[in-house]
Amino acid sequence: MSRIINDFTINVATANGTGSQSSNLIILHSMFEMGVPVSGKNLFPSNISGLPTWFIIRASDKGYQAPGDETNIQIMMNKDTWSKDLDSLKPGTIVVYNEDAKLPVERDDCVCLGMPMTKMARGINPKLARLMANMYYVGGLAHLLGIDEKAIEKAVEQQFRGKEKAIELNNRAISEGRSYAAENWGFECQFAVEARDKPSETFLIEGNEAVALGSIYGGINMLSWYPITPSSSLAESVISWIPKLKEGEDGGLTCAVVQAEDELAAAGMVLGAGWAGGRGMTCTSGPGISLMSEFIGLFYFSEVPGVIWDINRTGPSTGLPTRTQQGDLSMCYEASHGDTQHIVLIPGTVDECFEFGWRAFDYAERFQTLVFGFGDLDLGMNRWSTSGFDYPSEKMDRGKVIRTQEELDAMVNFGRYRDVDGDGIAYRTLPGSGLAPILYRGTGHDEDGIYSEDPQVYHATMERLRRKIDGARDALPAPILREEEDGDVGIIFYGSMENTIVEIDDILEDSGLSVSTCRVRALPYHSEVEDFIDRHDRVIVLEINRDGQLYGILRKELPANLIPKMHSVAYSDGMPPRAREYAERIIQVLEASE
Repeated sequence: MSRIINDFTINVATANGTGSQSSNLIILHSMFEMGVPVSGKNLFPSNISGLPTWFIIRASDKGYQAPGDETNIQIMMNKDTWSKDLDSLKPGTIVVYNEDAKLPVERDDCVCLGMPMTKMARGINPKLARLMANMYYVGGLAHLLGIDEKAIEKAVEQQFRGKEKAIELNNRAISEGRSYAAENWGFECQFAVEARDKPSETFLIEGNEAVALGSIYGGINMLSWYPITPSSSLAESVISWIPKLKEGEDGGLTCAVVQAEDELAAAGMVLGAGWAGGRGMTCTSGPGISLMSEFIGLFYFSEVPGVIWDINRTGPSTGLPTRTQQGDLSMCYEASHGDTQHIVLIPGTVDECFEFGWRAFDYAERFQTLVFGFGDLDLGMNRWSTSGFDYPSEKMDRGKVIRTQEELDAMVNFGRYRDVDGDGIAYRTLPGSGLAPILYRGTGHDEDGIYSEDPQVYHATMERLRRKIDGARDALPAPILREEEDGDVGIIFYGSMENTIVEIDDILEDSGLSVSTCRVRALPYHSEVEDFIDRHDRVIVLEINRDGQLYGILRKELPANLIPKMHSVAYSDGMPPRAREYAERIIQVLEASE
């Protein structure tokens, strides 16, 4: 039997709150330690414990990180989803199950491998048997796939760092599971892991933690937040790193953290920090952005810098709180009432999560406006490989701030909202500097910040604001282009679709299509996006939402002659994007456009 090396998908079906996350991460990290390109997707329920949860692990030498099209190895630990999990499998799937569930495994066309996991765990520690039972499927998988024992031991040590007793007990459970599988299953698995060269400096990290680290290195002074999935871990990461990275010369901390009473209050605190000259940030998800809308408009019209990270979940309303989507893009770009337009940074990798974490503050202060960071649950709450982050070597961009009387005296006809340089960005003074005047208004105002309802003054103000944000286009991160010389089809996408696009490209190539890709990394979109569309006969705008939100933004802002080239492929079911699902939809749209 020819073996399939580093190319398989494992689906672990358990219940939330049973300790399975530790077991799943040990599997993920042990393969990662062997240098195997591997990704993990945690599909957890929106409750504390008890409801079904799945963890999808994909190994791929090609670097594919999307969930696989089919499950090759199914772990069954949850009675509540037992029948459904079993019925969904294709013939030939390897099924590893807990015999102590005492439920039928009636699939003669699958390879069914049982183990009395709970009973064996009781032999080690009766009180912890419910949690430790999961470690036995780790041992079973280690036997089936040939996972290196030292790699597993390192993963266990990493997972239970500093807890010697837990490390000892879990290593013993995994070892017993491996031995049981070797002695009782009598099955040679066609799937195997094979070690690859792994750079010593690479590690796995969640996107939310990468943003947190980036914001700290970007000089965050104040974090306000209100807990909401899937953004809470971003705030929690900032809090955990502050004592290590934000200590001042006197031993005190240089970043304040406030858990607000609601999302609106959290946004107001960021507004106050920006008005005072600090670097303030909050993080939330779609429902929080909805509640913050009033302050978002005040940021825009009064021109106060601030940063809000939206870690997108599936809406509308409460929606699917623990699933992923790109459904907030339009809302972030034009949040609040009236005519508004905001800078939106859209990372697609954990490295960009870190980079945009600090750049967001620079853009906010340079353009004196609110900047959104736009992530999602998939990128934010799952672990991704990185070789380390680049410390920001650039000096912080604090924008047009007048700090001395001499600077103020040198200004000709200073006004808080007067455009001196023709770029739409006015100069500002800060409270506490002793300089006057300090005027910020959310009502109609003239160039001096004086209240005004004059129609011409209002029109001129709104045109300047549009000119300011539009002028940011090419100062923001440029798109990432991958162009083929013979590629007549262009694909525009953004965010966490980056982790699926390579596999989509390969599927399309197998279908006879040569495509070029353009990953948008910011709004308003960079001029290179327009050039990319102009160079291709047909352009697909690929998104993880229902309504094609980026497609709509492009249609509204692009020259009329480019619009007929574009076609929307937008799909969302709450799951991280599966390559074949989107590739087939692209093919259908292209065939219909011929």
